Amino acid sequence: MAVAAPALAPPAVLPGAPPRALRSVPPAPAGGRPRRVPRDPFVDVVRAIGTVAVVLLHWLMAEATWDGSTLQVGNALGHGSAWVLTWGQPLALLFFASGASGAYQRVATATAGRRWAGVLGSALRSVARPVGAFVVAWGAGVAVLLAAGVPDDAVWRMARMAPQLLWFLAVWVVLLALVPVLQAAWRRWRWGALALAVALPLAVDALRFGLPGDTTTALAGANVVLAWAAPFLAGVAYATERSQPRRPEAGSGRGGRAVLVAVGLAAALATAALVAVGPYPRSLIGMPGDAISNLGPPTAPIVTHAVALVCAVLLARRAAVRWATSPGGRAVTSTLARRSMTVYLWHLTAMFAVVGAALLGLGQELPASWGADWWASRPVWFAAYLLVLLVLVRAFGRFEDRRRTVPQRGSGTP
Repeated sequence: MAVAAPALAPPAVLPGAPPRALRSVPPAPAGGRPRRVPRDPFVDVVRAIGTVAVVLLHWLMAEATWDGSTLQVGNALGHGSAWVLTWGQPLALLFFASGASGAYQRVATATAGRRWAGVLGSALRSVARPVGAFVVAWGAGVAVLLAAGVPDDAVWRMARMAPQLLWFLAVWVVLLALVPVLQAAWRRWRWGALALAVALPLAVDALRFGLPGDTTTALAGANVVLAWAAPFLAGVAYATERSQPRRPEAGSGRGGRAVLVAVGLAAALATAALVAVGPYPRSLIGMPGDAISNLGPPTAPIVTHAVALVCAVLLARRAAVRWATSPGGRAVTSTLARRSMTVYLWHLTAMFAVVGAALLGLGQELPASWGADWWASRPVWFAAYLLVLLVLVRAFGRFEDRRRTVPQRGSGTP
């Protein structure tokens, strides 16, 4: 049940729109207000995939024991070959969707001559309510649990783990503020800007492990932003190109798809080689017992893995859009877009509630990870997690609703 550097699914702030990909941004009407522009269903699909992957990956981690006084928390993904599942961690997809959303909104608001600082302030206010509700609710919950006699060790252990989900917000704020700069860099240097975005965190990592002593610790911390700037800039580039009139779709030509295949395969092989050679652990999330974590701060394998993931989703874009524009796909993506922040904030709490009730309330033990009982019980445990999560989403989802101050219908700011 340990949580190591969880991913944040970027919440959609803007309302839904016709399921048609954004091709160009119309000129602003009189009065300086930008027109409403359609959502890009591909960005919604990427965000939905990332949200679901985050939830499932965290729910697979559940591993804990209670001896009556001490709560021991482990990670089911740390056993045997389960580390392979960590290669499905979706952080790069979420940052890609965040970058695309920010770029779409930047293009739309620029047509009206609006300042990006105002858009940034609006986005920050939009996440303040659900995050504030989460913090207040957890504070009240801790007080109630302690007053009810729940052992202090268990309560404070969960209370320390829950806020780990908020790490993304600091990175998101920095990157969102830099959208105008990143968009200008793409327009001026094109692929050179993307190459630099990938090279910088790799260079930082080389210095981190190549220089003697601990003098590079602070430098390595820069990769908390730099590593995620690469997929974020890829999203910015994607949305910037699609917002231009008469631009071909990214990767739509045979040559473009061949490049995506080549780059994606090279990045995947580089990730495998880096992990094989070391000093990087095999898991792409933090694991108990590992000397270092590939996510804290992000390492070179995380960067190459991000490149591979972005190439993979771009190659699948046409299929993703077809699904997103179908009735079933539209329902799924629109629902997750409206409640992605709430789902993200509360999915661990749902897991804590179920596991805590089983361990502390019913005195049950969790089945041994990856054993026959563990596999047989997964549907029951996951159904319980989902039921509690749905209750929490219904209770706290209202805090994700807000009056939309940005009038266009882009892909939503993260």
